Amino acid sequence: MTPTLALYLPIVAPLAAAGVAALLGRRTAAWVAVPAAASILAAGLWLATAVTGGRAVASGLLRGDALTTFMLIVIGAVATIACWAGVHHLADEAATGNGTPAAARRYLILVQLFLATMSLAVLADNLGLLWVAVEATTIVTAFLVGHRRSRASVEAAWKYVVLCSVGIGIALLGTVCAYATAVAAGAHGTTALNWTYLAGHTAGLDPDLTRLAMGLLLLGFGTKAGLAPMHAWLPDAHSQAPAPVSALMSGVLLSVAFYAIWRYKAITDAVLGPGYTRGVLLVAALASLAVAALLLIAQQDYKRMLAYSSIEHMGMVALGTATGSRLAITAVLLHVLGHGLGKAVAFCGAGQLLHLSGSSRIVAVRGLAARHPALAGVFGLAVVALLGLPPFSLFASEIGIARAGFTGGTAGATAVAFILVLVAFAALTRNSAGILLGAPDPVPTIDPPATDPRAGSGRPRPAAIAPLAIGLAAAAALGISLGPLGELLDSAAATIVGGH
Repeated sequence: MTPTLALYLPIVAPLAAAGVAALLGRRTAAWVAVPAAASILAAGLWLATAVTGGRAVASGLLRGDALTTFMLIVIGAVATIACWAGVHHLADEAATGNGTPAAARRYLILVQLFLATMSLAVLADNLGLLWVAVEATTIVTAFLVGHRRSRASVEAAWKYVVLCSVGIGIALLGTVCAYATAVAAGAHGTTALNWTYLAGHTAGLDPDLTRLAMGLLLLGFGTKAGLAPMHAWLPDAHSQAPAPVSALMSGVLLSVAFYAIWRYKAITDAVLGPGYTRGVLLVAALASLAVAALLLIAQQDYKRMLAYSSIEHMGMVALGTATGSRLAITAVLLHVLGHGLGKAVAFCGAGQLLHLSGSSRIVAVRGLAARHPALAGVFGLAVVALLGLPPFSLFASEIGIARAGFTGGTAGATAVAFILVLVAFAALTRNSAGILLGAPDPVPTIDPPATDPRAGSGRPRPAAIAPLAIGLAAAAALGISLGPLGELLDSAAATIVGGH
């Protein structure tokens, strides 16, 4: 594989898989989706050998540097788990009579388009093209959120479309401002929005227009990233989407939106200094952590519980990004990968719970460890990973964010943030303990009557546990040693901190 081929493969492979899904049967197309997702991971790993040390690979409108490559690895790793779990999700839907062949085909096509648009977003060497790609993810995922066509899912889809469209509209205004300041500095045509041009001509960018552009882009892409106060779409959308889609939205889409913030932060900091973006991101981080911590306390729905956990972790990403040091950004990038793996396992495990119980209420699945130990094991370990406990990588990344914050000029905000993290930790632990170890109801609800429209056979498929176990193993391995990813993380952090 050549580096140029590796740039196009993450877009072409999902599009080819979408074509296969349109032509072939559900079972074959579902399995084809797995190597298509794995090809994104393979392309990222291949590019990693070519871009470390500040190098980059470019072709047409696409460009891959260390940050792009790292994001491709995140997308590919989470997508492989989600698409593999999606094979069994569709089989469960078919077994219970809830999934028609047409619905399964539509699901498979939309998921692959979702992967292609996210890959395009991180590969784009142009702020305008990135905006188009992120807007395309909104359109595609709106249909996936409303996939079940129930009243709740359709309502969640509309809420998602309205709020995210407002955010993306604000980001468009920010893009126009960025274009205006680049043109004023002497750029022409589409070059004015190229990352490489903007990063190389920061001395000529107008500070006032740059400040306005960054404020709008932070608000716009922050909406898509699930940051407070524009987070309201996230719990509904993630709780109503099919479990593998929730895994992709939480584990990858939020981080892809944050990728845009990282890119423009490097430019803004070179023009204005780090103080402006630091202040805005600290407010968003603390607001997101407070919202997540408070709403997790009284949460009674396990899919919504995981959604609020995503807001918490995006708050941590915002906190580390606000600190802005090399250590903080490296920890943030590791956090993104660890959160993606942990949340993919947790949401796909939640999908198995929903299939077995027919309910997303916590009281419907109490005593899971006694009833289904294997499923309880992977779900419980995924929660342990999301809590930031060793040996999983979120433990190392949160320690890194804390160290950077206490030594990098944001000690007060970091202290408040970790107090809120402890509140969220306690709430998530209590709710998860109820699922795993709580006394079951007098009438078993984990094996519901056959009249329940979403009830399964009462036993999780052993093969459905395999991708979840692999995801947990990867998260634990990253917590023990970064291995060859260490150099890539360092180069990617330099891209954000140094703006080159």
